[in-house]
Amino acid sequence: MKDAVQSSQLPGPQCQAYLERRNAAVAAGVANGPPVFAQRAAGATLTDLDGNAFIDFAGGIGTLNVGHAHPEVVAAVQAQAERYLHTCFNIVMYPGYIELAEALIDLVPGNWPKKAMLQTTGAEAVENAIKVARRATGRQAVVAFEGAFHGRTYMALSLTAKAPAYKSGFGPFAPEVYRAPFPVRYRSGLSESESAQAAFEAFRRLVETEITPEQLAAVIIEPIQGEGGFHDAPPAFLQALRAYCTQHGIVLIADEIQSGFCRTGEWFATGHAGIEADLYTLAKSMGGGLPIAALVGRADLMDAPKVGGLGGTYGGNPLACAAALATIAVMRREDYPARARDVGARVRERFAAWASRFGIVGDVRGLGAMVAFEVVGDKTGHEPAGDLAAQIVQAAYQGGLILVKAGFHGNVIRFLAPLCITDDELARGLDILERAVAEAQQAADARTRHAA
Repeated sequence: MKDAVQSSQLPGPQCQAYLERRNAAVAAGVANGPPVFAQRAAGATLTDLDGNAFIDFAGGIGTLNVGHAHPEVVAAVQAQAERYLHTCFNIVMYPGYIELAEALIDLVPGNWPKKAMLQTTGAEAVENAIKVARRATGRQAVVAFEGAFHGRTYMALSLTAKAPAYKSGFGPFAPEVYRAPFPVRYRSGLSESESAQAAFEAFRRLVETEITPEQLAAVIIEPIQGEGGFHDAPPAFLQALRAYCTQHGIVLIADEIQSGFCRTGEWFATGHAGIEADLYTLAKSMGGGLPIAALVGRADLMDAPKVGGLGGTYGGNPLACAAALATIAVMRREDYPARARDVGARVRERFAAWASRFGIVGDVRGLGAMVAFEVVGDKTGHEPAGDLAAQIVQAAYQGGLILVKAGFHGNVIRFLAPLCITDDELARGLDILERAVAEAQQAADARTRHAA
């Protein structure tokens, strides 16, 4: 089968026209990938306004684990839309909110009574997690990690680590936020166990010298960093954090907004370490493409805020609740954790082969189907090569494949394709990506020859 794209001229005329309108009407600070304007999408393929088809390896930055426009999700939304669109749960309650809260309580790890609240975005879930932790503990300090991304609202942005792209000019930020090293193994020269130990000792030193455990309300961590570059926290590190937080009455918050809902081969990435966080922030693929988020965790913590302290006009919108319930049902029935493990193994095998073949593929990492490779100038210096990564994204687009980057230097190519992707789509997408990497390698080789 030929590659997904039909035209040799991209963007086509209609996409080009909308790109010009976008540039005139949309704020410059809103980032975009290649100029694809969707007309239709299904599964792991979307078609642009000019009729060009693309295999989607970005998946809405991890929001589409069940794929674009899954028929059962669409049907659930349509059925709900015929009944009512919105009431505001704070004013008029409805069954979908309760049913989804119950489903999440059942899914989220933790052998203790749990409760949930629903929001619209992952950033809202993070904001409320910090509110709950501070109210429950009576403490103020929060520890986040280097490389973290927790959202763009005020508290979430204070926790986010990437200043040049997300934070510059927006301060001052929330006080009493401290930052500890994340156990990044690539370039460290450390083994996994050494990396885990070093990072935990740095965390403990930070807490005990700059904060004190008695003042620390919460530790928030992505079990595998998304925007930070798909670095996964070693199980030993997460286990040590869990034990320390338990010992000192600190709330451990797992940000599973991107890693949750089967992406890593477990329902939630903390499962790889065998730990249970006190609170979980959830969003992205929970809604099958509709905006919905949740904070789920220990009932004693969730009940700490007084009545009126939690809520939001659109939180747990009926349409989004219907979509989420249908999405979870699909994931359960079709064993999406197993599918993620299978897809991830195939992707990692190809990425590993490229790491042996191409000098610009410096590292391959991730969990399950949350996999990435880091683009470097060469394997000797491991110098981040964001320009080469951008070239790969552009070449892939021209070949009919949509990609998304990550990492501080924008040099990490991440795989977040819908888990419903067919074996044929996956193979064709990887072939397109391989050609894009080969072209970038040729460009890197030419640059080296020119420099010599």
